[in-house]
Amino acid sequence: MNTSVLRDPRALRKICVVGGGTAGWIAAALMAEHFRGLYEIELVESDDIGTIGVGESTVPPFLQLLAKLGVNEQDFIRETQASFKLGIRFENWLRKGEAYFHPFGAIGVPVDISEFYQLWLKAKANGYPGELQDFAPAAAMAEAKKFTLPFKALKTPVGGAAYAIHVDARRVAKFLRTFAEARGVKRTEGIVEDVVQRNDGFIEQLVLKSGKTVEADFFIDCSGFRALLIEKTLKVGYQDWSQWLLCDRAIAVQTENVGPPPPYTLAQAQDHGWRWRIPLQHRTGNGYVFASRYLSDDEATATLMSQVEGEPVVKPMVVPFKTGMRDRIWDKNVLSLGLASGFIEPLESTAIHLVYRGMEFFFRYLPDRDCDASLVAEYNRRMAADYEEIRDFVILHYCTTQRDDTPFWRECRDMVLPESLQAKLDLFRVNGSLSEGLDELFRSVSWQSVLEGMGVRPAGYHPLVDRIPFDGMLQNLDRAKETLGQAVAGVPSHEDFIRQHCAAQPPERVTMPA
Repeated sequence: MNTSVLRDPRALRKICVVGGGTAGWIAAALMAEHFRGLYEIELVESDDIGTIGVGESTVPPFLQLLAKLGVNEQDFIRETQASFKLGIRFENWLRKGEAYFHPFGAIGVPVDISEFYQLWLKAKANGYPGELQDFAPAAAMAEAKKFTLPFKALKTPVGGAAYAIHVDARRVAKFLRTFAEARGVKRTEGIVEDVVQRNDGFIEQLVLKSGKTVEADFFIDCSGFRALLIEKTLKVGYQDWSQWLLCDRAIAVQTENVGPPPPYTLAQAQDHGWRWRIPLQHRTGNGYVFASRYLSDDEATATLMSQVEGEPVVKPMVVPFKTGMRDRIWDKNVLSLGLASGFIEPLESTAIHLVYRGMEFFFRYLPDRDCDASLVAEYNRRMAADYEEIRDFVILHYCTTQRDDTPFWRECRDMVLPESLQAKLDLFRVNGSLSEGLDELFRSVSWQSVLEGMGVRPAGYHPLVDRIPFDGMLQNLDRAKETLGQAVAGVPSHEDFIRQHCAAQPPERVTMPA
């Protein structure tokens, strides 16, 4: 009897990742764990080509990535000098001097068949003074600079929170490289000098500067803004979204910490863009994202350096970018990830998430060597939906501003919106209803938090809230707020939690060149 197992002769045999950095090593690590030796995986990168670590902040699904890899979260946090993130504090976006918080996790709890937000809208209509974020456990912990793991406090008022982490992007790449190489990924040092295509346009070979050649059945382009395969070779085209997202440059710098790291990212609006602060255990990532038509690199650098706290440990880096996405993120036998596939400014920390999603969908629509057009089309449809969802959510922060103190903010306030965002806003303004797509990153709590923070409140509430008895409801809200406050008071500080559970070794002190 023939006991040999047949395998599809058109199945992939080898996949090559072009470019390292966070995107490249996430791809390599996920494939090493997912394929378990089914395909040969080779990653080509050069130490001579720097990586861009603009975004060092993540969103909660990043923890799913670690779980998929079987990585111990505590070990990862120690190795990457990470801290915890309960959300984002936005300052000066609606008007100068005003702030709001976008929390991770729940706000309140549903009552009857109505979500908490709708009940809160009715309470506000009846004169209730409390704010929406008074009922968000993540916001309450962040304000008090407290932290605990919500899943270990599920039966307490803070159990509804969620969290992500702030990471050092270069340390993440180093960690994942070690992980991937231990599982059979081959790393090749080299710079791609030429690309050889078949008659049908598929790529079959890379020629490195050293003269070495690398062949594969499928290629993943993680070459950053250079987009060596997806754009330079295949010329797929690019959708430019700069008419809605005006910023096109960033200045980034790391500084020493001057105090305990708060458990949130700061996004502080400036005259011509916004400034980020991403606190790690021993360092803080800082940056100014701005529109070059209104501000020069030197002016942006001076503004940023006048506002950072702590001594810089590196020189400020200028990062030009064009917001948008490839017309096709996957074309022929090339799939692009990270900056090679598109870029949405790091306002909501979505860059690493899009890499992870890109790999999730790749596994779902895994091709053979022919790369059937139906698989490619569905992959591109799903990834385009993700990019457009995030694009609209980021635009939301700008277009709802009431600032008119600079030409930049007036242009943001007066822009013509994408139809998808305009329709969502029109629906929300009726009674707080939101249209949600398939498996979106930003759910109703995120939209409600930003819209309320930016002064956009519906004309009314959903009619079915009136089926809930309202007598005593305002007093119940006050009690819920008080109970949450008491629970947060018993939570350790963010600094203490890190010290007790996942403290990292201090990095070697870097002396800046004169």
